[in-house]
Amino acid sequence: MPLEIRGGVRAAPVPGSTPQERQALRWAPDGRDRTADPAYVARTARENEEDGLDSALVVQSSSWPDPWLVASWALAATSRLRIAVAHRVGTTAPTVAARSLATLDHLSGGRAAAHVIIGSSDRDTARDGDLLGKAERYRRAEEYLDLFTRYLTADQDIDHKGEFYTVAAARPGLIPRPRPGGELLSFGGSSPQGLDLAARYAEVYAVSPLPLPDTRRRIAQARAAAAAHGRTLRIWRHITVVLADTDEEARDRVRRLRRDALRLTSGGAGGRWREAVQLDRDRERGHSDPDHGEEQVTAYIRRSLTAAYAGSPDTVAARIGLLGSAGVDIVQLDLPVETDHDRELRRALVRRLRAGHGTPADRRGW
Repeated sequence: MPLEIRGGVRAAPVPGSTPQERQALRWAPDGRDRTADPAYVARTARENEEDGLDSALVVQSSSWPDPWLVASWALAATSRLRIAVAHRVGTTAPTVAARSLATLDHLSGGRAAAHVIIGSSDRDTARDGDLLGKAERYRRAEEYLDLFTRYLTADQDIDHKGEFYTVAAARPGLIPRPRPGGELLSFGGSSPQGLDLAARYAEVYAVSPLPLPDTRRRIAQARAAAAAHGRTLRIWRHITVVLADTDEEARDRVRRLRRDALRLTSGGAGGRWREAVQLDRDRERGHSDPDHGEEQVTAYIRRSLTAAYAGSPDTVAARIGLLGSAGVDIVQLDLPVETDHDRELRRALVRRLRAGHGTPADRRGW
C-alpha cells in the first residue's frame, strides 16, 4: 500500500538565534511559551507541500496558539497539503468543535481532520480549567466522540443528556456533511481505553514508538478491535529523524546536536525547558524528580536522540520501509528543517520513500 508521508506545522520557529541552535533545540522539550508567526506558518506549510509531503500535524498545548487557527492559516497558504489538528477533549463543547472542523474542511476543499487527544498531563489540562483525572477524561471522551460524530451527520435536530454534556435541538445547519468513507478523526493512546475509542470512532490510530515486533502486535490488536465493530483503521507512526549525506556524517551530527542541545538548555537559561508539558507528564507518572529539572531536560534530550532514525536518506528510507511492511500507513517525519541542505535531505528521503511505496491516493479530511 502507498505510504502517506506526514510533516508538521508549528505556530512559530524553535528557539535559537542561528540555524544550528534551532537544529539542536528541536531535540529539547517544548517550552510553554510559543507565539504565532503568520509568515513562518505559511512558509513551513508551503515547504511541506513543495517537498512532497502529503499532510502535516498542528500540535496543541494549554499556552500555545489555538491549533484550529494555525491550521486555517496553513491551509490557506497551500493547495494540496492536508492538515490534522490536534484537538483536546474538554477544551470546547463537542458540537462547537464539530462545527469548527466541518467549516475548516469545507473552506479548505476537504483537507482538514482532527487528531483527538485526552491530555497526558493533569497539570496542563488544569491550565484550561479541566480538573478531571485521566480516567474520568477517558470516560468523558467516549460521550464526547459519540455526540461529536452524531452531530456531524445529523439531518434533523438531536437531543442529548449525558454525564458530561447536554444539548437540545442541535444540528449543524447547512455545513456540508462528511463524505462517506473518508478520514475524519485520528486517535492515539496505548491504554485499553484509548484503543477501544480508536476502534469505535476513529479512522486512523496513532501507535506509540515501540520496537518493530511490538509495533506489529499493537497494529494487529488495533485492527482486530476495529474489526469487532465492523470498522477499519489506518495506522500512523511518528518518528524522529536525523539526516546527513552519509551514515557516518549522520552519527557525527547526532553527537553535535546532543552536545549543543545540552549546552543551550543548561544553567540559568534552561528554565523555559524545565516547564515543558512533556516533563510535567513524566513527573506526574513518578518517572523523575521535580527538584532536578535540569537532569530531567538532559535525560529527555538524550532519550530523543537515541530513539532517532539517523543516517543517509537511503538508510532511513530502508528503516521506514520496515514500518510499512509491519502495517504502518502514515509515517510522520519529525526532523529539523532550518537550512537549504536540510530541505534537500528531506526531499531525498521523500523521493526514496515514494520509490518504494508509490504515491497515496487523494484522501480528504472527511
